[in-house]
Amino acid sequence: MKKKCWIIFCGFLLLAVCVSAVPKKRIDQERMNRVRLDFSKTKEQVTSYIRTYIPNVTEDQLLQWEKEKSLECILIDGQKRYFYNAAPNLFRINKEAAAIKKAKDGVVVDGSEKINATHVPLVVRTVKEQHQNRVLPVSMRIKYTLTVKPDAVPAGEIIRCWLPFPRTDQPRQTNVKLLHTSESSYQLSPSKYKHSTLYMEKKQVKGQPTVFSAEYEYTSRAEWDHLTPQDILPYQKSSSIYKEYTRERETQVRFTPRIKALARQLVGDEQNPYLKVKRIYEWINQFPWASAREYSTIENIPEYVLDNKHGDCGQVSLLFITLARCSGIPAKFQSGFMMHPGGKNMHDWAQVYFEGIGWVPVDQSFGLFPSQNEDEKYFFTNGIDSYRMIVNDDFSFPLFPAKKYIRSETVDFQRGEVEWRKGNLYFNQWSWNMDIEYLQTPL
Repeated sequence: MKKKCWIIFCGFLLLAVCVSAVPKKRIDQERMNRVRLDFSKTKEQVTSYIRTYIPNVTEDQLLQWEKEKSLECILIDGQKRYFYNAAPNLFRINKEAAAIKKAKDGVVVDGSEKINATHVPLVVRTVKEQHQNRVLPVSMRIKYTLTVKPDAVPAGEIIRCWLPFPRTDQPRQTNVKLLHTSESSYQLSPSKYKHSTLYMEKKQVKGQPTVFSAEYEYTSRAEWDHLTPQDILPYQKSSSIYKEYTRERETQVRFTPRIKALARQLVGDEQNPYLKVKRIYEWINQFPWASAREYSTIENIPEYVLDNKHGDCGQVSLLFITLARCSGIPAKFQSGFMMHPGGKNMHDWAQVYFEGIGWVPVDQSFGLFPSQNEDEKYFFTNGIDSYRMIVNDDFSFPLFPAKKYIRSETVDFQRGEVEWRKGNLYFNQWSWNMDIEYLQTPL
């Protein structure tokens, strides 16, 4: 990468963001706007936040953090602009800064960590007692709402909306029931579609927000496959599953020279697929979580994690999937939401396929569970908790019905998608909300 230029390639489009002048006619305005929205903070704004923890922060410190990719910024039209979460991310990525924040704020434990502290050991114990790998059902009633801002499109125009909907083809996720929709006419995507959607249309009323909502119920179970290396059979490399899920896939699963070399280094001479998974999983565990810029502005997400030495759930999952596939292990992407009380959020994870076992969940971003018990420690290399909503069984596939314009999220599908006859409506033009009622939880 040249010192004075960052190149952002969106899979379908080249976006140049350089110190040197770039003809504006060569830059797609919509994609450029996405970059501008992500990198919206000034140096003064970022420094002001940092000073709440490091009052005497110096220019040299800022430059060093930028150089080591702890403080994310780019140049736009010759001006340095910072990622909107660059300052909070600094205290997640940089170890010294994280220690300073911890000393001032104490240890902050999020909702999923609080729940899983007792839930994961319970899953392990229950699987062993009941001799089945899917246990501890959690039943939930969801109200999902997407609100388009007033006058986002001219009055009378039709707004097309795709909402997330729990998949009906997953053994961990059952009893899916649609209870209510804001519009009497709707379409649910067939199960063969990789993104599970609920589609509706509505006219824009002048001066009013356009609201789409749906209520539904489903039951989610934890899974732990209690794997040992001896459980895994040799792969049938001629099978359709093996061929499909060990191949490269544009634009995010690419076997670049760097990925190939890293996969060889991590796996070494190990032949057992589960032990390969553990090696890759443990190595990626070094990268701290940090909130992410929009995926549609990143050319190659796995390489982005390697370059920046941090990543959010989807980014580290895509790195894991790429390294697994490159090492001859079938792997794929899943995503939807974490549904833990006090910790609901969008979330991505992976699945790997083991011969003789089938598809097994792997949640790379949850890392090694803090326990001296080996089964619990490596739980998320072959298990997942009860508090999930599975929406997507892969990434970057078509929506149903087909979307006419480029999606706001070109990789994942979680918040929803919206468009009208003249274009896509991006995330800054609408908001989403999820209310969860827990109907049944593990004892």
